[in-house]
Amino acid sequence: MLNFFRRMMKNSNTGIDYLLDLNAKHSQAFMDLATERRRYRGEHPTEIAALKCMDGRLHLPVMTQTALGIIQPFRNLGGIFDLGWPFFQAAIDNWVDYSISRGRHCLVFVTYHFARGDTHRGCRGFHYDTEAAKAAAVKLKNQFQSVYGKNGAVMPIVCGIETDLDALILHGEDGRSIDLANAKESSQLELEEMLRSLYPTMPERIIRDLMPLVRGNIKHVAEIRATNRPVEEAEHKEWVIGVGRGFDWLHVINTAFIVGPFDPNLSVAIETAAKLLKNNIDEGRIDADGVVLLTSGVYRDEAGPEYLLAKEKAMFLSKFALNIIKEKVPDLAPHLQILTACNNLHTRKLEVIERVG
Repeated sequence: MLNFFRRMMKNSNTGIDYLLDLNAKHSQAFMDLATERRRYRGEHPTEIAALKCMDGRLHLPVMTQTALGIIQPFRNLGGIFDLGWPFFQAAIDNWVDYSISRGRHCLVFVTYHFARGDTHRGCRGFHYDTEAAKAAAVKLKNQFQSVYGKNGAVMPIVCGIETDLDALILHGEDGRSIDLANAKESSQLELEEMLRSLYPTMPERIIRDLMPLVRGNIKHVAEIRATNRPVEEAEHKEWVIGVGRGFDWLHVINTAFIVGPFDPNLSVAIETAAKLLKNNIDEGRIDADGVVLLTSGVYRDEAGPEYLLAKEKAMFLSKFALNIIKEKVPDLAPHLQILTACNNLHTRKLEVIERVG
């Protein structure tokens, strides 16, 4: 990773330049797929959300071979969320209201992750304890069912993500699970029957709209196996701390720890991410020069207060996160480049508010 990072820094003036270039490429790809997204949504109208860890490896559009923008990500340390958190509660309820107002069902992937080849390539947010991560996912799924009902328009499912092969593990309603790494290319009818057996209360519309993701993951896993991807690429070598929302463009492996703004104890999540990044430096996995603190607010309406509020949020989060790092992980602070930005959800393009470094 050190050699990669040095090459990246040689080709770009700073880590910030690399991130802006990455965002610009993702934004162009996102906009190029607008027609495909409209076609896909016409065929598969279910709104899909993924609650997942801040780990940059967990890129569900790639894992399911789904167009960018179909799966709405919510990211936080360890994939830890609670529907009692006021901001998270509001974000989810707005998403559900938006979906139902358009006559769409909601499918929520409540995820945990691990690596079958090495425990320490698993989730650092849960201290590599996969059973604890799985238990937290089940608890969150039960919260969704308690709030939105078990047979309604909102369907939460627990989904493991195995990062060595990028395989999904679907946990059914009766405690059974199916590891898609062991699944074969099957007929439409066979896959539908598999999903109905796992989720007997799932509305038929959601089953039909879950099918492309299942089929896409089976195909993706086969491609990963065929390329014999080196597992060392999955080791933790992140060099960016991202705080806020609008980071679905930032999924390059070994790049970023993402802290969503949902946890009431946001300072603890930022401190944890900073300690993990500092540990990457101390253990020689990354170069201390060029690590980045990136904060982002999101907006859709450029003409109204939403845009200005996104800028205010990003600036607040930047100052807040930097103060936490200076207080809790002071040895990291002098190395940080700082990028404060807001993200247009229609284009996924970052607008720079401030940069230092």
